[in-house]
Amino acid sequence: MSRYRSFEEPFELDWEGLIANIRRAGTPRRVHHIELYQDAEIQEAIAERYGLAEGLDAGDPWFAHRKYVEVQRFCGFDYARVPLVNVEMPLHKQAIDDTADLKRGGGREYQDEHTGPIMSWEDFERYPWPDPRAASTTRELEWYQENLPDDMCIIASGGFAHFAELLTWLMGYETLCYSLFDQRDLVQAIAGRLTEIYRVGLERILELDRVRAVWGSDDMGYRTGPLISPADLRELVLPGHQLMARMSHEARRPYLLHCCGNIELIMEDLIEVVKIDARHSFEDTIEDVRDLKAGQGQRIALLGGIDVDFLCRADEEAIRSRVRDTLDICQPGGGYCLGTGNSVANYIPLDSYLAMLDEGRLWARR
Repeated sequence: MSRYRSFEEPFELDWEGLIANIRRAGTPRRVHHIELYQDAEIQEAIAERYGLAEGLDAGDPWFAHRKYVEVQRFCGFDYARVPLVNVEMPLHKQAIDDTADLKRGGGREYQDEHTGPIMSWEDFERYPWPDPRAASTTRELEWYQENLPDDMCIIASGGFAHFAELLTWLMGYETLCYSLFDQRDLVQAIAGRLTEIYRVGLERILELDRVRAVWGSDDMGYRTGPLISPADLRELVLPGHQLMARMSHEARRPYLLHCCGNIELIMEDLIEVVKIDARHSFEDTIEDVRDLKAGQGQRIALLGGIDVDFLCRADEEAIRSRVRDTLDICQPGGGYCLGTGNSVANYIPLDSYLAMLDEGRLWARR
């Protein structure tokens, strides 16, 4: 018998219940699980341990996608997280060796904070900007539209709505900070180009009826505050998210936002101006999701919150205890999905992550 009792029993998926929960339509009948993503190494380890690829044709060109669906279902996810459109934007990256137990073969990549491919108007004109009208809807998105089981939906995400992040990646964070004073018109031009790329991409994918939510991802802060001033975020970044949220709402889809860092100074803007429906990414050293349920959690949904560092260091009983306490506080009334505080990185011990999932399934039986 597995140490994770719930994995041996049928688990009913329900994408409509997930969306209703995100919309805070009352206490859901079970816990809904959500993650921005699981590292590929984690997905592969789960598939191997539980034989999730058995019976699948390894020669099928869509083998990897079918296996991904099996992992999603095993973990209790009511959705597949799928990229929007094929757009390529070259960046300056640096790779180092990966030291995780589930090691990444190609190493771990980091953005260059000093320089980027666009540091001047000449760079802007030479840059190979993708044409969103020429870019195809991803073949993956089309495949999931046709093949995803009926009890799952698509959450459009993956490389989407990186307004703040791409400003720092395309220019380099240091160059961006100088350019906000020395070349502000260049920063404004980059922000405008990004908004148009994402506008066209989102317009096209919202035509697909299996897409039931849109999940933007845009880190704007660090541990004690935003990466650039709130005023600059309000001018250069938040209007892009406001447009994405409005387009999503007009198509009757909720707009979720992943954002790392301390964003307290713009939180009211995100709720009242951008009008996000759900917030994701919580770190204990900044704020505990349990402390937000009585306030923010009455206005927007809260997603995840089981701190990544905690999952890496805590023993199984501590993890189970924290999951129970988090659900006791956050589950009533709806508007909460269980998950990590950020994503399932390959350095999180697999058994710690599985214990979190298992306890979430068991909670409703108490």
